[in-house]
Amino acid sequence: MTKTSTNRGFTLLELLVVVAVIAMASAGVGFAMRDTSQVQLERDAERLAALLESARARSRVSGVPVRWRATPTGFRFEGLAPSAQPDSDLPEQWLDPDTRVADGPATAPALTLLLGPDPIIEPQQVELTSRTQPGKSVRLATDGVRPFAVLAGVP
Repeated sequence: MTKTSTNRGFTLLELLVVVAVIAMASAGVGFAMRDTSQVQLERDAERLAALLESARARSRVSGVPVRWRATPTGFRFEGLAPSAQPDSDLPEQWLDPDTRVADGPATAPALTLLLGPDPIIEPQQVELTSRTQPGKSVRLATDGVRPFAVLAGVP
């Protein structure tokens, strides 16, 4: 009786499948560990830029000056006539409660932006920061002619 020994290892295909699974798992972990506070700040900044442009357009149409003012819990648009449809009024809260205006109402006089009614306004900017991570910030600005936009890579 002969004893046959079959030493079988993993095939190249099996090793490639294992490596592919590990690569996908580590990519998933990488995406899950994204800096959520920075993403939330960018989302709030994009939303605020759109709201400021909406208020700016409404100010030009009505001919009434509109001001945006930071508050301790969010922000407020002053000078807009109440809309006939209550759902169309502009919001006054951040999407993320961790968002605040840098050097805002808690530490300095409230930041105010004048949004109209003139088609050309003064250059203005506002910086949003995280309450829990003050090193994280996003700035949005206008040169007075172009719309408000989030500035990339500007501290």
